[in-house]
Amino acid sequence: MLYAILAYHVEDEVLSWTPEQDAAVVAKVIEVQAPLRASGQFGPAARLDETRKARTLRGPGAGMVLDGPFAESKEQLLGFHLMQCATEEEAIAAARKLRAVNPTAVYEIRPVKLYVPADGFGATSG
Repeated sequence: MLYAILAYHVEDEVLSWTPEQDAAVVAKVIEVQAPLRASGQFGPAARLDETRKARTLRGPGAGMVLDGPFAESKEQLLGFHLMQCATEEEAIAAARKLRAVNPTAVYEIRPVKLYVPADGFGATSG
């Protein structure tokens, strides 16, 4: 089963990091990703651009494009990891490894119902 591990963080805190601080966190995250990638579990990951650049499409018909993500939380979705895990417990364990190197982040773990493969992962079941 594929799981999306969504990375939430207080964006203002991340944007306040110096380039050196940011690079240090990224290096630690890449270190955690390496064995997961080697095992074939780790799929695409992305750091999203600033939430001020986000747009939300909602409403009937063609919909209306609104500025911002309109999240009802202190943290904003800043990135995600796509993982191939046999169980939910395995996905949670992977998220804990990621959080260990970025402990102020919040990670949401969700099964992925539909995935259009672009890098070798097969399509999901269910």
